[in-house]
Amino acid sequence: MTDTLATDPSAADPRTPSPRAQTFAIVTAGFGQNLILTTVTTFITVYLLQYAQFSTGAIAVVTGIITISKIIDAISDPLVGSLIDRTQTRWGKLRPFVLFSAAPVAVFTALLFAVPAVDQTAQLVFFGVVFFAWGIAYTFCDVPLWGLIGSAFSEPGRRNRVVSLVRAFGAISLGLATLGLPQLARLLSFGDETTSEGWTRSVALVAFVGMGLYLLAFFRVRERESTAARERLSFRQLFGTLFRNTPLLMVLLGSILGFGRFIVQAGGAVFVVIAYSDEGAFTLVGAGIIIGLVASSFATPALLRRWSGRSLMIWSSVFGAVVYVGMYFAGFANIYALLVFITLSGLSLGVFSVCQATMIADSVDDIEERTGVRNDGISFATLTFSAKIMNALAVLVFGTVIVIAGYQDGVEVTPALQNTIFIGITLVPAVSCLLSAIPFFFYRLGGPRTSAELPPLAPKTAI
Repeated sequence: MTDTLATDPSAADPRTPSPRAQTFAIVTAGFGQNLILTTVTTFITVYLLQYAQFSTGAIAVVTGIITISKIIDAISDPLVGSLIDRTQTRWGKLRPFVLFSAAPVAVFTALLFAVPAVDQTAQLVFFGVVFFAWGIAYTFCDVPLWGLIGSAFSEPGRRNRVVSLVRAFGAISLGLATLGLPQLARLLSFGDETTSEGWTRSVALVAFVGMGLYLLAFFRVRERESTAARERLSFRQLFGTLFRNTPLLMVLLGSILGFGRFIVQAGGAVFVVIAYSDEGAFTLVGAGIIIGLVASSFATPALLRRWSGRSLMIWSSVFGAVVYVGMYFAGFANIYALLVFITLSGLSLGVFSVCQATMIADSVDDIEERTGVRNDGISFATLTFSAKIMNALAVLVFGTVIVIAGYQDGVEVTPALQNTIFIGITLVPAVSCLLSAIPFFFYRLGGPRTSAELPPLAPKTAI
């Protein structure tokens, strides 16, 4: 009976939604969540520069705020993950965090794009406080969603397909945000020109719609029961199994070294303004990334049936490096030529994103088999941890490039300034991709069993 419960949640509760219904709920929830994340990561710099009128010096401070906040936030991810793994409620350990994180994420997302028109010091304080709060709230929203994917779908093939759908529709949400949000902001400005207030209204609308969709993960997904789920796991057990999980640690290291993959997303909107004097040109650039992401996200499960995630990670990293170098030498004089390389970089990123999540899920299954402890929360916290560190490094590097180039609203755009920014979104990602491939050479599943080394499970205590 125990084995049946561990592999088939519906056997424990006939009211459990079908796998198809749970897949739809997870993909829709991920779409809503990604709509918010891509809105913030893609447009926050543009909003601060163009509409909140931040100077170059203020952007330097913002870069520091975002970097420090994301690092602190990322460090908190394993703590949030361990808190999830130690939670026991009638809803499970993951779903309560989905329910109670939605409203804070929506509110703080709206506030990020509502910087008041006061002196710049006060603006920076406001932004710093809100961004830090948003990061913490988003952690409690992100970790349980990915943990649910690993918990609800035990069969690797189905899980790979679910991950690919989440990643693909995440890319589609990026497309909708990239293509639609500037137009929505203009529409909600109620005039001929886009205003700061228009951005505030549009982002608030997106935030509340996105979190509404996200809540489907609470109402229509059920967790898998495991033997360890009946016992309160200690922090020593959770972190002990985490640091014994060498495959997981290799995915974590390889992901962080690949931070350059996120630089185009972090700085693309600013670059097209500098290169083409047209914010709308980011529509084409964004479309290229999205086409590549969606195509490769849908295709990766088929690739995983032929090649291992490890091999795909290595070769997609090398391919990404070649693409970014080619983009630099092709230049940006012709935006359609640039679009070809952007699309190819999206292909590389899509394979990376799907394989990253599936390899973490595989490592969770592997460590449970070897130690008897299933730690979805803390293990999938490494996925969100790596994403935040990657974003922080991407923002840090691109922000540094902006400061070095001396760009701010109204400054004269010279060829030297354009080239400096272009190096930041091409050659830096190329080096990052090559470094990213190295840890995946050491990714191996099926290590020795070590359950005897772990402390006994603590007695169950109700929450």
